[in-house]
Amino acid sequence: MDLFSEEKRLFNLPNAQLIYIENFYDTLKADYYFDTLKKTTKWQQDDITIFGKTYKQPRLTALYANNSKPYSYSNITMQPTIFTQELQQIKQDIEQEVNHKFTSVLLNLYRDGNDSNGWHADNETALGINPVIASLSFGETRPFHFKHRDIKNERHKINLNHGSLLIMQGDMQHHWLHQIAKTKKTIGERINLTFRSIV
Repeated sequence: MDLFSEEKRLFNLPNAQLIYIENFYDTLKADYYFDTLKKTTKWQQDDITIFGKTYKQPRLTALYANNSKPYSYSNITMQPTIFTQELQQIKQDIEQEVNHKFTSVLLNLYRDGNDSNGWHADNETALGINPVIASLSFGETRPFHFKHRDIKNERHKINLNHGSLLIMQGDMQHHWLHQIAKTKKTIGERINLTFRSIV
């Protein structure tokens, strides 16, 4: 697919390379993957410690990979399960689009508006200097908020729709934070897959 085709939205932002493909998968295929992943993924809910207090992480997660390398973030260390056939196919589809090889995927299940992911950057040492992160969404649309660490008026939002793909690359993880915020709206489930390479 041409990088400058109408199917892709490129964001002209400082210190970031961000591409959004709204219809990476059509509705039929996105529905299939949502149902399959919800049923077959080995979901877990880890404890997370914030300011000395321990809580249940406000979402379910799972880690899959083509190797046995663990992934650590926010004082949580996850052990991977080998890619399923569906995850392997999704990985290949995204690799062809992005022209980048991934070794693992972190899955998040947001069960309702109370499930969230606070401000953070995917800047763990294990991801390398300028990681390529491919974020695939299935299910309910949730807004993806991102803000520059130093330029205060650089705050943005993208609605991540069913079957959409968001690609973050370059030095974005050094200069930007992102989140999926809580909402009081009555909303359904969302599954997010973030493909990455653990070095």
